[in-house]
Amino acid sequence: MSLTLYSDPYDIFKEWFQMAEKNEPVDPNAMTLATCSRTGRPSARTVLLKSWDSGGFTFFTNYNSRKAQDITENPQAALLFYWKSLGRQVRIEGRVEKLPPAQSDEYFAGRPENSQLGAWASQQSEHLESREALLAKMAEYKNQFSGRTIPRPPHWGGYILKPDHFEFWQAGDARLHDRFSFDMQNNADWHGQRLNP
Repeated sequence: MSLTLYSDPYDIFKEWFQMAEKNEPVDPNAMTLATCSRTGRPSARTVLLKSWDSGGFTFFTNYNSRKAQDITENPQAALLFYWKSLGRQVRIEGRVEKLPPAQSDEYFAGRPENSQLGAWASQQSEHLESREALLAKMAEYKNQFSGRTIPRPPHWGGYILKPDHFEFWQAGDARLHDRFSFDMQNNADWHGQRLNP
């Protein structure tokens, strides 16, 4: 195990994520995103990590969805990666911010056409009368944008979670797991420590 108390957590995440990309059979970039409303009610769902660097971890969604509403009310959130094939998980906590519109535009432009149309057709988290109604909306937008570039909907775009806490967990024999946490100190340096399993 390559973890030390003097490591940069981003370096550890890079090593683990690259291993997950080689070994996890389905969606190694799948992560649980946990948010909380202003009243303290938690909510969690699986989303896909689309990019990451030392600035944070990005994902995209409908700005009217429940997760987006939670983020507006309470911009603190948590991510959880669990790679069963590796016996590893990573917890990340921090503040969430909207990506600049140009960055959301760039990502949206590279999506498959049906995914672009779906972003227009779906009023995410809202009541849906029937599956047929959703498919009718898809057909309506497909006809509307036929033969031209599909623009990014104003209600859809990206977020970035900027971490101030990491925890790395490696499964161990007899449930004596290895756990290390890293916390940002003074907005500058990471402090690492070993945790009891």
